[in-house]
Amino acid sequence: MAEDAEIARVLRALADARRPGTFCPSEAARALSDDWRPLMGDVRRVAAEIGLAATKGGRAVDPATARGPIRLGAG
Repeated sequence: MAEDAEIARVLRALADARRPGTFCPSEAARALSDDWRPLMGDVRRVAAEIGLAATKGGRAVDPATARGPIRLGAG
């Protein structure tokens, strides 16, 4: 399983690369492992911990608790 520091590094890199746009959390999970689905909860939790902005349908949400597809960005 990926460590939180590694997840945070990938999330920050994606946010910086897409600035000012957004990305799907699954992009980070896929960058970390071929078996990426089990990482999704950790990716969302770490995104919340490092302060990435999350939206669903254009509205701000908490990435750790939002259900369904979300987008992440630097904010």
